[in-house]
Amino acid sequence: MKSEKLKVKSNPINERSVQYALAIIRLYQELSKKTILAQILGKQLLRSGTSIGANVHEAQGAQSKADFISKISIAHKEALETAYWLRLIEETKIVHSDETKYLKDENHQLVRILSSILITSKESIKVKLKNKLNEA
Repeated sequence: MKSEKLKVKSNPINERSVQYALAIIRLYQELSKKTILAQILGKQLLRSGTSIGANVHEAQGAQSKADFISKISIAHKEALETAYWLRLIEETKIVHSDETKYLKDENHQLVRILSSILITSKESIKVKLKNKLNEA
């Protein structure tokens, strides 16, 4: 019996969220070698930063449009939380701002993309509902 690979729909947000998670993991590995404070902040960053992609990928298997919106909404909230932890890590000077620049910039882009997906998805539900009401 051949093993089947899990097929996740290929799109830019899927790949970007994976690459972002990998960059978060690399920073976490660096932070885990530093002070207790760096380790604690690093763990928080690791949880929220990798959760973005997990929820984006989970949204691909959503059972409904509402489920999809819920998963993307969680990814969006995790991205906002990640921005918070990055700010604390930078402002406490645990790492130099050059080391967080890519993560902050990419996080900003992910927040914008996820916001756009949410707006579009919610709008499509409204249009479908309006069409159903007009048909009745």
